Amino acid sequence: MRGFRFTRKKVALALGISLIAQSLLLHIQPTYAAGTPSPTPKAGATATTPPATGATTAPAANEPQLNAKSGIVMEASTGAVLYQFNADEAYPPASMAKMMTEYLALESIKEGKFTWDSKITASKNAADVIGSGQLIAENETLTFKQMFSAMSIYSANDASVAFAETLGGTEENFAKMMNDKAKQLGMSDKAHFISATGLSRADLKNPPASIEGETKMTARDAAILAYNILKDHKEILDFTKIPSQTLRPTDKTPMINWNWMLEGNASNVNFKKYSYPGLDGLKTGSTDDAGYCFTGTAERNGMRLITVVMGTKTEPERFNETRKLLDYGFNNFEMKPFLSANQEIDSLKKVNIKKGVQTEVGLVVKEGLTFIAKKGAKDSDFQITAAPLDETKLVAPIKQGDVLGKAKVTYNGQEKTVDLIASGDVEKGSWIRLLFRSLKNFVSDMFSGIKGGS
Repeated sequence: MRGFRFTRKKVALALGISLIAQSLLLHIQPTYAAGTPSPTPKAGATATTPPATGATTAPAANEPQLNAKSGIVMEASTGAVLYQFNADEAYPPASMAKMMTEYLALESIKEGKFTWDSKITASKNAADVIGSGQLIAENETLTFKQMFSAMSIYSANDASVAFAETLGGTEENFAKMMNDKAKQLGMSDKAHFISATGLSRADLKNPPASIEGETKMTARDAAILAYNILKDHKEILDFTKIPSQTLRPTDKTPMINWNWMLEGNASNVNFKKYSYPGLDGLKTGSTDDAGYCFTGTAERNGMRLITVVMGTKTEPERFNETRKLLDYGFNNFEMKPFLSANQEIDSLKKVNIKKGVQTEVGLVVKEGLTFIAKKGAKDSDFQITAAPLDETKLVAPIKQGDVLGKAKVTYNGQEKTVDLIASGDVEKGSWIRLLFRSLKNFVSDMFSGIKGGS
């Protein structure tokens, strides 16, 4: 019987070899490198965890005790949240609302609607607005840059309204633009703007009839807004880092930045005890309803943090509480490179290629990844999964650098995906090469089956 089974298999081989060879030539199935699952679902597109979802690291034992209504610490390149306290409770932000006015003003420059030398004229409505500023007269014309300096350095309400009316036609229309942009930036449904300044409705001479409520934000919203300003318009720091500056060349008295923590205040007798190394922004705010608020940002050793405190009782306290948050972030976390360009992933070092001169090609990481991590974090704390692209994409010819797979790395709620690319070229094989390879594989598989059944 054993010999009979052998004869039947040989007959099957002889009868089917021609048909099988033609079939295999048209559709040669790939086999994946050892350890690679098959079939494999298609990997997703490259992405980082958006800050709106609040990627949060594990809490540390020495978290600060915050004397404020709410607060948050966010790493500026990833959006990872390092600390939060009542971060999703909405409160009046006061002049921190001007960060949205600043964003839209800078966006108009980027889109080419204005230049820094464009002329902006203040209306009576802008000149008469109460609160900080009150430097610009009715019908006075300044350059876009001068107006922006007044708004970002001196928190000028008159300049903010002038921008609102220039960009939106009316401040009410501009507030609608602010709310639309808040949604686009991923701020929460609690984020709401009724003016360009952050003033309470009772303090507005022309409160918006078509927009209800008061201006409010959560600490997370303020951090997300700051994150987007720094990502899309980092030139804002060229203004917010200035301790003092005159509005006009002829002015004798400079505008003093309300941000006492600026690194540039290190030699200022009045503010040096508040000055913080690396701090160059971003926006203060205070009203009777809001208390004292501050969105700060500082950079040290290649890591930039964003902090928000809302509702402190005194002006110095908002800076003292911000110092707690910054110290906590810089003392406990660091930017940790993980993976580097052209590095292999152990779980997927190569993939097999259809219809190529070579049957496989190596895979390497296209670009390195960096995470915000606790100081002392080990590589074993990071989880890596890798998968090739769909088999229909793994067909010669292949060029070095072609994307053939994806790797996903997760760490403490942060998730990043990176492309895996071919480490070399794979030329398309000739039809005769592919035919003989198919025959060889078929015969090898057939005799392996015979051996296993004997």
